[in-house]
Amino acid sequence: MGMNVKKAKAMREHAAAISCPAVFIAAPASGQGKTTVTSALARMLCRQGRVVRVFKTGPDYLDPRVLAQASGQPVDQLDLWMAGEAYCRQRLFEAAREADLILVEGAMGLFDGEPSSADLAALFGLPMVIVMDVKGMAQTAAALVAGLAGFRDDVRIAGLIANACGSARHRELIEGALPATVPLLAAMPRDPALALPERHLGLVQAEEIRDDLEARFDAGAEALAAEGLAEALLTLPPVVFTPTPSEAVSPPAWLAGRTIAVARDAAFSFVYQANLDLLERMGATLRVFSPLADTSLPDCDALWLPGGYPELHVEGLAANAGMRDALRRAFEGDLPILAECGGLLYCLETLADQDGETHAMLGLLPGDGTMRGRRGCQGMQTADLPEGPVRGHAHHRSQASGTPEPIAYCRRQRHPAPGEAIYRARGLTASYLHLFFPDNPAAVARLFGAVAAADDSSFSSDAPPSDLTLDQPKECHA
Repeated sequence: MGMNVKKAKAMREHAAAISCPAVFIAAPASGQGKTTVTSALARMLCRQGRVVRVFKTGPDYLDPRVLAQASGQPVDQLDLWMAGEAYCRQRLFEAAREADLILVEGAMGLFDGEPSSADLAALFGLPMVIVMDVKGMAQTAAALVAGLAGFRDDVRIAGLIANACGSARHRELIEGALPATVPLLAAMPRDPALALPERHLGLVQAEEIRDDLEARFDAGAEALAAEGLAEALLTLPPVVFTPTPSEAVSPPAWLAGRTIAVARDAAFSFVYQANLDLLERMGATLRVFSPLADTSLPDCDALWLPGGYPELHVEGLAANAGMRDALRRAFEGDLPILAECGGLLYCLETLADQDGETHAMLGLLPGDGTMRGRRGCQGMQTADLPEGPVRGHAHHRSQASGTPEPIAYCRRQRHPAPGEAIYRARGLTASYLHLFFPDNPAAVARLFGAVAAADDSSFSSDAPPSDLTLDQPKECHA
């Protein structure tokens, strides 16, 4: 950051609050190109030598990794129900201390669900920019934007980015019909080279197409730079961010001296950075291993098998006899093991690939995993573990059959039907639910074998972190 920018940020900062330009990127629906535009905008600012911090609304694993590559900075999730207001407030405050601009990408349509993207923007005073795919319409796009801008009086719409704009004339028709209070900030051309590749659970993982993404980021950045978008956003009135009291976000070092092995590769990659950060703040040493490539486990006191795409790598997992034997020994040695979604499938006796061919898995739990088309998303839920309740989300297109009797079922955010089953065998805890660790650090510490957290309830609460609690579908991935 240049010297003048540093000085400007220092002048904005005082004891209890920091002001920083910030924008919430929203849309009238899913599939409008929010991530494409947000990543292009982040790359454009980076190329101008600015520090941009990006957040993703809701429980999403894939979009944040794309956005992190585009921005060169870590990307965290913000969710008022799963993470809580205090957590979201602190993350935004910390970002404001170093950023020239904060971008928050929304989920689904801006008013969908409770809490919605608009609820988050309203709570923290973030101006919203609408991204809309304008293919097949012109003045109607302006009418839709006008309706969105007038729907709630606690949300400010700062402008429109018209995505998939067909021509200069198309742009003129939209701009001429917009209300004076909602300017057209930019028009992204209708170009397949700008769009981000997708597969059955959302975007393709960033690590798989890194070079291809770089070309798309740069092309999008050039398109937005030609529109003068950076100047329009950086001159918006800055948002004032305040911190959360430190005692609410800093748990004790319950995991000091414990080493946790975390599965991380192309098959197991759905991990919240916030979860890793929390484990380290509680004193844990993290060791990464690959169930696909490694034949042995690192020395550890506990294991975490997160979600991912095991169905796409089932042959490699089945062929790695060394790793399967190592994990079975850890299980028989009663090591604490957390298996989430794809990790649960790996722990079953068999897993079928997308063509229906069955392969042998770990066999730590009875049961067989199969794919089930486009059905299966379960939304936001709370896992009532013996260690304490922990919030999270489920989103999967597989099913586990022939499994043992669960020890409990997760509670849906509001719907009375049982949520995901929770299984336990020896030290293994397995479920389709992806846990958000910061929701209940004490329970998570217990789950990974921390004795010191056993009687400490100061960070164990199932009370809603905000008054916005209604079950809804999410833009989430399992």
